[in-house]
Amino acid sequence: MPKVSRPTPPKFSAQPKECLKAGFDHYIRYSLNRDKPSDQDLYQALALSVREQLMDNWRDTRVRNNQFSDRKVAYLSLEFLMGRALGNAALNLNLTDDARQALKGYGARLEEVAEQEQDAGLGNGGLGRLAACFLDSCATLDMAVLGYGIRYEYGMFTQQFVDGHQVEQPDRWLRNGTPWEVKVPHHNVLVQFGGRADTFCDDQGRRRHHWVDTEEVLAVAYDVPIPGFNNRRVNTLRLWKAEATDEFDLSEFNQGDYSEAVARKNQAEQITMVLYPNDSSENGKELRLRQQYFLSSASLQDLLRSYLGQGGDVGDFAKHHVIQLNDTHPSISVAELMRLLMDEYGLGWDQAWSVSSRTLAYTNHTLLPEALESWPVALMQRLLPRLMEIIFEINARFLEQVAQRWPGDGHKLRQLSIISDDADPAVRMAHLAIVGSFSVNGVAMLHTTLLTQGLFHHFHQLWPQRFNNKTNGVTPRRWLAHANPRLSALLTERLGKQWITDLSQLTALNAYLSNDSFIHHWREIKQANKQRLAQLVYQRCNVEFDTGMLFDVQVKRIHEYKRQLLNLLHVIHLYRRITAGDTANMTPRCVLIGGKAAPGYALAKRILKLANNVAYMINADARVRPFLRVAVLPDYNVSAMEIICPGADLSQQISTAGKEASGTGNMKLMMNGALTIGTLDGANIEILDAVGSENFFLFGLNAQEVEQARQHYQPDTYLQRSPALRGVIELLQSGHFNLLEPGLFQPILDALLSPADPWMVLADFDAYLQAQERVAEAYLNPAHWTRMSIRNTAASGRFSSDATISRYRDEIWSLAPARPCRQGETPDA
Repeated sequence: MPKVSRPTPPKFSAQPKECLKAGFDHYIRYSLNRDKPSDQDLYQALALSVREQLMDNWRDTRVRNNQFSDRKVAYLSLEFLMGRALGNAALNLNLTDDARQALKGYGARLEEVAEQEQDAGLGNGGLGRLAACFLDSCATLDMAVLGYGIRYEYGMFTQQFVDGHQVEQPDRWLRNGTPWEVKVPHHNVLVQFGGRADTFCDDQGRRRHHWVDTEEVLAVAYDVPIPGFNNRRVNTLRLWKAEATDEFDLSEFNQGDYSEAVARKNQAEQITMVLYPNDSSENGKELRLRQQYFLSSASLQDLLRSYLGQGGDVGDFAKHHVIQLNDTHPSISVAELMRLLMDEYGLGWDQAWSVSSRTLAYTNHTLLPEALESWPVALMQRLLPRLMEIIFEINARFLEQVAQRWPGDGHKLRQLSIISDDADPAVRMAHLAIVGSFSVNGVAMLHTTLLTQGLFHHFHQLWPQRFNNKTNGVTPRRWLAHANPRLSALLTERLGKQWITDLSQLTALNAYLSNDSFIHHWREIKQANKQRLAQLVYQRCNVEFDTGMLFDVQVKRIHEYKRQLLNLLHVIHLYRRITAGDTANMTPRCVLIGGKAAPGYALAKRILKLANNVAYMINADARVRPFLRVAVLPDYNVSAMEIICPGADLSQQISTAGKEASGTGNMKLMMNGALTIGTLDGANIEILDAVGSENFFLFGLNAQEVEQARQHYQPDTYLQRSPALRGVIELLQSGHFNLLEPGLFQPILDALLSPADPWMVLADFDAYLQAQERVAEAYLNPAHWTRMSIRNTAASGRFSSDATISRYRDEIWSLAPARPCRQGETPDA
C-alpha cells in the first residue's frame, strides 16, 4: 500500500473520563448554547461526546483494514435493527460510569437521558437484529468486517392500537437527526436503472456490453461506528441514501411546472424512503426490487473502487474479499458483480465468474417458499435489462451442469432453473444466490437439515460441499451486560469480567445451584427486573402486572406460523376455567404479547385485534384479575425487548415445527434466565440440548410428524377428542369477544377449522395445555424454578453471536486477524 503522507490527526491526551466530561460540557455550552438543557439536549451532547471518544480508534481501524491481509468481509443486509446506540457504545468503550458522572452535574440520570434516543428504523425483525448482533461480535472479535445497508428515512412503521385494531403511523426516526452517523460523500456512487443493454467491439476486437440510456440515482454514503468491546476496534456500517443526481429541473420550475421539476428528485428519494414498502401492488414490487438492487450495486461499486484505489488487481478480488449475503434480498449481487467485473473492468466471462463465485456467500433465513423472493422477468427486463441478460446466461450455463448430472431429466431442469417455467416467468432469487455463491448456510441445525433434504435438496445433491450450518446467536454485550445490569453485576462479582467476551464461562454458574444465598440473590434480581417490566406495561398498556405472578411472554413478529393464536387459545382456556370457578391451585400469570403485523397481512392484523379484545374482557373482569392479566404491547422494538428479556419468567417459542428457521428471541430470553416452552423447531432444539429436558417445557409434533399429519389433518378430530379445545372454540364462535362486532373473528375461526391449515394449530393444543400445566406447577416452587432459571443462563454460551461469528470466520470467510495499527499510520480518508 502506498505510504500516506498526510499528517496524523492529533489525539486527546487526557484520560477518557476527563475527555468525556470536558466534551460533554463543551457541547452543552457552545454547540447547543443551553443554560438549562432539556433531556433531549443532554442526550445529544452526551452522544456526541461518546462518539468523539471513538473517533481516533475509528480512524486507526480504517488504516488496519486497508492492509492486504488475508481477507476482508462485506456484510450486505437490507435490515440492521440496531436499537439505541448510546448505552451500547458507552458499555463497549467502558464509559458508562463516566457518562453517569457527567450527567450528575445536571441532575439527570443516564437511563432517563438514554430514553430520548429513537430506535434506528433500519430493520423490522430477527433478520435485522441478527445482523446488528453480528456486527457487534465482528468488532469485538477484531475482524475487518464492513456492514452495508440502507439509510431508510422512515422505519417500518410506528404501531398504535385504536379500538384494538393495529394502526400504522410513519416511523420518523430521523426527525431530530442522529449523532451516530457521519456523511462520507467521497464514497458516493451512481446506480443505474432502466435503459437498454448494448454491445460494441473494443480495441482488441472483443465483444463488450454496456448499459445505456439509463436513469441514474446517486447513492450517498453515511457511516455509523460499530465499536468492539474494550479493544480499540471500531468497524463501520455504511448506509446508502438515494438522491437525485440533480435537485430539480430549474428550467421546468421557472416555466411554472413545479411538480414535474421535482419529480425526478422525488422518484429517486422514494428508494430509501421506507423500510419494506407494501409489495401487494406492482408499484410496490418495483420499489422493493429497486431497493435491493440499489443496496447491492452501491455496495459492490464501493468495494471494488476502494480495493482498486489501493492498487489491487481486480483478478485477485476474491483472495482479499468475501461478501456475505444476509438472506435473499441482496442476491441480485450475483448478477451485479458479474456486470461490474465484465462491463466496467474488462474481465471475460470465465474469469469474472471465477472471481464472483469465489467471493459471494449466501445465508438463507427461511423455510417458507413464499418468502423466497422471485421477480417477474418482464419487470427485471424493464428495470435491470443488462442484469437480466447476465442472469439468462448464468442460468443457461448452470442448466448445462444439471443436464450433465441428470441426463434427460426435464423435471430436474425445471425444478432447479433460476427462471421459473411459468406463463409469467420469474427469476428465483434464492436459486440465483445458491448458483452464484461458494457457501450456502442455514441458521439452525434443523433448518439446515430441512433445507438440504427439502427446499434445496437437488442443489445439495449437486454441490453437497457448498452447504453448511451456522446456528444464529445474539450478542451478550447488549442482551445481558447492557440490558440486565443487575444480573451482569452479579455475574461479574462471581465470575469476573471475562464472561462478557467469552459467554461459555457462564457454565461456572452451575456451581451455585445449591447455594441458597446465591439463589435468593438471583430471585431478587428477577423480581426487580419484573418490576421494571411491569412499569413499561403500565405506561404503554394501562394494565397492572403483579410481580408475584408468572410473567408469560410471547414477543415477535405477528405471523400465523409463529402461532400467537395457540397462545390466545390457552389464554381463553384459562379465562373459561376462572369464570367457571375452577381456580384451585391455579398459578396466577400475566401474559404479554408484542409484535407488529405487516400492513398488508390482514389475518395477522385480525389476530392482534383478537388479542386486544381478549385482553380487554379479561382485564375488565374482577373475578379474573387475581389469576390472569393480559397485555398487548404496542410498538414492540429493540428498546422494549431490553426491558422484557430480564423481566420474563416464561419464553413462548411455539411455532409449527419445521417452519421457524432459527429464532433469536428464544436465545435472548434464555440468556436472561427465562424458561422456554416450545416445539422442536428452529434453535429450540439446540436450546433443549443445551439446558436439558428437565429445564425446558417441550410439547407438540416434530417436523416429520407435522408432515405426516398434514396428509390427513382433520381439525374436527381434535375438537371431538378435547373438551377443553371444544369449549374454547365454542366461546369464540359465540361472539363473546366481539359482541358489538359480529363476524369479526370468523376468518380466524375459518383458518383454525380448515383441514388446509398449514400451521396445524389445533393438532398441538392439548400437548401445549399439558406443557403449560407443567409450567404452572413448576412455578409454585420458587427455589426449583430459580435453579432452572440459573441453568438456562449457564447454558447460553453456545448462543452467543461471538461463537457464531467465529464459525463464519473459520469455516466460510477464512479471515485472518487484522494486524495492529503501526505507529504514525493514518487512514485513507
